[in-house]
Amino acid sequence: MLPFRQDFIRFAIQQNVLRFGEFKTKAGRLSPYFFNSGLFQDGAALRELCQFYAQAILASGIQFDMLFGSAYKGIPLAAGTAIALAEQGRNVPYCFNRKEAKDHGEGGSTVGAKLEGRVLIIDDVISAGTSVRESIELIRAASAIPCGVVIALDRMERGQGDFSAVQEVQHNYNIPVIAIAALDDLLGYLRGHAELQQHLHAVQSYREQYGVQNV
Repeated sequence: MLPFRQDFIRFAIQQNVLRFGEFKTKAGRLSPYFFNSGLFQDGAALRELCQFYAQAILASGIQFDMLFGSAYKGIPLAAGTAIALAEQGRNVPYCFNRKEAKDHGEGGSTVGAKLEGRVLIIDDVISAGTSVRESIELIRAASAIPCGVVIALDRMERGQGDFSAVQEVQHNYNIPVIAIAALDDLLGYLRGHAELQQHLHAVQSYREQYGVQNV
């Protein structure tokens, strides 16, 4: 297990981005934990978050030429991760899309560097996979190559079928999905911290009921 995974779980809990209790998911399930990346909401938190993204990307060894952030949450993540990568000696261009194409000024549906080469998509989580699908279609329309997706947390949870949203993206588009941390990392963190072990049984039970196997 890479050390930054546990560090990220600790950071998310400290920022109150990762919470424990009883939360209803979009699928109508009662989850014992909730992850809301929108609560990384100041400069210091965003800087540290994007450093975790950069660590996960570099540790994965994935080959890429540029970053792409999907509107809206992916925009600050892609920009911040580009900065974090530059600080670690890997300077790459980045780009993001507009929700609606601009018909004046520079025009177009994207802002930033030209989409070309191998494009790594930066997002917070994958729920239904809609944002990733739209990003892949936009990248391919520009004759570039979507080479992977990087997210903050993989819930490792089944969707409507036997696969998770992350697994469906990997299978449907034949690209890797890199997560800073996953549900199994959260379980490992809970086991190692006595002050949080009251949440372990509920999270473990949820994993057993709705979880998927690693791929």
